[in-house]
Amino acid sequence: MTKSGCYAVDAYWLSAVMLAILVLCVSGSPVRDERTESLAGVPSGEEEVVASDLLSASKVWDSIIGATKHHKQEFEDEFKANVEYNFLEHYKTSSLPAGCRPNSNLSMEACLCRLAQGLHTYLVLFKHVEKECPGSLILLQTRYQSSFLINLIKEKMRHPERVSALNKSQEESVLRELDNPNTFHRKMTAHSILRQLHMFLVDGKRAVIKREMRRGSMTNSNTVHSSVSINK
Repeated sequence: MTKSGCYAVDAYWLSAVMLAILVLCVSGSPVRDERTESLAGVPSGEEEVVASDLLSASKVWDSIIGATKHHKQEFEDEFKANVEYNFLEHYKTSSLPAGCRPNSNLSMEACLCRLAQGLHTYLVLFKHVEKECPGSLILLQTRYQSSFLINLIKEKMRHPERVSALNKSQEESVLRELDNPNTFHRKMTAHSILRQLHMFLVDGKRAVIKREMRRGSMTNSNTVHSSVSINK
């Protein structure tokens, strides 16, 4: 297999990835999430409160996070020991969307809105990644699954109409900011986008879980109070 850009894939792997995405969307088959980050701050009893209809229970989360967690290895394979992975901290762009952190005071609706709108921005940022990293396996997986995740998030929102794709003018503005005459700078920016996407998704899932559990606790508490009032 020959490399092109960040991480090239041949027709065989392209077919395999597309088949995996199709199976995920049609059958809902579980995809193992082997990411190193634990969902810190999430109570150990999560399994007991997460129902199949909760957003955090969707296997799309595990699949897309499972793909982005491999970026560090792909980066190190490409640059060997010549460039440290943490060097990407110097290539953040203002176009990167704000996420929803687990400990923020955002409501569930505001959190979901920020995540969905942020993913729309990443779909535009992916155009820069594709240009600088043609054939990226991570890009192939995350681009399709980001669209699916946006739809899942909007289904849980009270006002999904507040989320929209970037218009042509906004898209051109984002891509113009990423353009740079220096080839190395452009490539580092592309890698930085994939690195930041991983953290955006991991934090996003943590935040959703905490808010779902908080909402579940409030529901249970209200049920108990109602029961006590009735018994009185």
